[in-house]
Amino acid sequence: MCTRFVYRGNDDVINGFNFDIDRAVWKHKVIFDKDRFYIGIMMPDGEYHSFHGVNENGNVATLLYVHGNENAKREDADKGLTIADLMERFIRAELSFDEVLAFVETHEVKYAKGATMQGMISDKRGRVLIIEPGLGFKEEESPKRYSLMTNYSLLRPESTSAFLTPGDDRYERAKVLLDERTGDFSVSDAFSVLKAVRQEGVWATRVTFVYSEREHSVYCVENNRFGKIEKFAFPEP
Repeated sequence: MCTRFVYRGNDDVINGFNFDIDRAVWKHKVIFDKDRFYIGIMMPDGEYHSFHGVNENGNVATLLYVHGNENAKREDADKGLTIADLMERFIRAELSFDEVLAFVETHEVKYAKGATMQGMISDKRGRVLIIEPGLGFKEEESPKRYSLMTNYSLLRPESTSAFLTPGDDRYERAKVLLDERTGDFSVSDAFSVLKAVRQEGVWATRVTFVYSEREHSVYCVENNRFGKIEKFAFPEP
């Protein structure tokens, strides 16, 4: 699961993300240091990896589960960066937005081994790059007011339509709420949208974060406790 959006407001660029995961399968924790905020995912190497997060440059990246396609499967002998590699290197500020864009323009992006994911990255200007391995990519920016993604293909909806979960209308509900805004959009507005599309049960929303470029800060909620919001402020540039 998961829901991600970028809203290009009149005086701020706001990123919102609901991280929905089965805790029986994945171990995670919220991590913040002076130059990165991220949801650490424990991997077989014993390290918490940053596939979802924000860095001090205003770069935001997230991975969202998607039903896979044959074109994006990775052979063990393949070399090069996977979608997971791109997300993590972007959050680590090892790759810029333009460098990721140049990569997807010249390389076929594959899934990481054992996982089928699509990704969204954005920068402090609100430029967005949607990457769907095996299907392609799309860049979005102003004057388009917002960008939105959940767990189904945006580039080729028919490729994942057979996997729509009954009752899963997160994308449609979030779109209605984002469409209602006319320009001004705050951190509180972002949390209202994310709270409205939060998940419960096995694949509940475990972490919700909102990043304000104007404030240079991340606001975070864990386990749907929207009355308890933590703020993580990056040092002033």
